[in-house]
Amino acid sequence: MTNTILARCEAQGLRMTGQRRTIALVLEASDDHPDVEELYKRASAQDDGISLATVYRTVKLFEETGILEKHEFGDGRARYETADGDHHDHLIDVHSGDVIEFVDEEIEALQEKIAQKLGYKLMGHRLELYGVPLKKTDD
Repeated sequence: MTNTILARCEAQGLRMTGQRRTIALVLEASDDHPDVEELYKRASAQDDGISLATVYRTVKLFEETGILEKHEFGDGRARYETADGDHHDHLIDVHSGDVIEFVDEEIEALQEKIAQKLGYKLMGHRLELYGVPLKKTDD
């Protein structure tokens, strides 16, 4: 599978207008899980001709073609990340909304074990943990 969102769009045969290219490049440069409003803000800073409706349509197209993955982290906003990355889970800070990606081999093994115990072969999963930062104490 190709690495960049732009290359994946082209491989899917999507017609890539200048505005779609800008949105793809903004998504590619994102190291967070932006919602459509944030994508619009970033894309329109590069091309003031991009409308919010264009961002919505483009994100929907990218999601339907498997280029983006949609997440709903309980804050009322659909947020997005590239769908071709390595598997990871998410920890969501319920105060700030920050999303922390992590991989834990023990959790992965336990999920496989649970599926087998219940008579299933695990085909995939999504794990989202919600928390608040621990208060730091003086030692």
